[in-house]
Amino acid sequence: MKTTSVTWQGAIRQLDVADSADSRGLSMNDEAFASFYQRTARPVWSYLVHVSGNPALADDLLQESYLRFLCAARWSDGEGACRRYLFRIATNLLRDHWRKRAPASLEGLPEEAFGTVQGPDIAQLDSQKMLARAFHRLRPRERQLLWLAYAEGATHAEIAEITGLRTAGIRILLYRARRKLAHLLQQRPATPEKGS
Repeated sequence: MKTTSVTWQGAIRQLDVADSADSRGLSMNDEAFASFYQRTARPVWSYLVHVSGNPALADDLLQESYLRFLCAARWSDGEGACRRYLFRIATNLLRDHWRKRAPASLEGLPEEAFGTVQGPDIAQLDSQKMLARAFHRLRPRERQLLWLAYAEGATHAEIAEITGLRTAGIRILLYRARRKLAHLLQQRPATPEKGS
């Protein structure tokens, strides 16, 4: 993950914590927030990158997500609830971004957003490239659901809480997204055999 120019300490400085009326939602100390940030920043950033396909946008939205989280979160709800709330904020910021402007073309998206493969395993690299291309041919909602379910391991109820969808509909939406991804992977162009 690229380190953003504004750290969690900078985010806290941007808040007017001296005004107790405005900081009533900030119910964790610096140390507790730093620890929470260390555990959650990478997963939230990865989610934003994989759903949006834009690392620079993910950096901006990650920063804004934590600022909004600090203004409204109640630490007493527990870390799991805070984590889901943080993902919900990030999801809403993505939606706001998509509403502001027309979606960018999915062609030519940077593949480095999916990480790099260590070592010379060409088959694994080809599989990752093929999956990345197919994944980005999905609609943003489909990418969002698949990422939350399989990369983050979120339950249907947690996905519903994060996305604002009904829990009953998550199962069928995930099924359709998986089926569409499988279909896109099967459409892979044939590669000529060596020596032919």
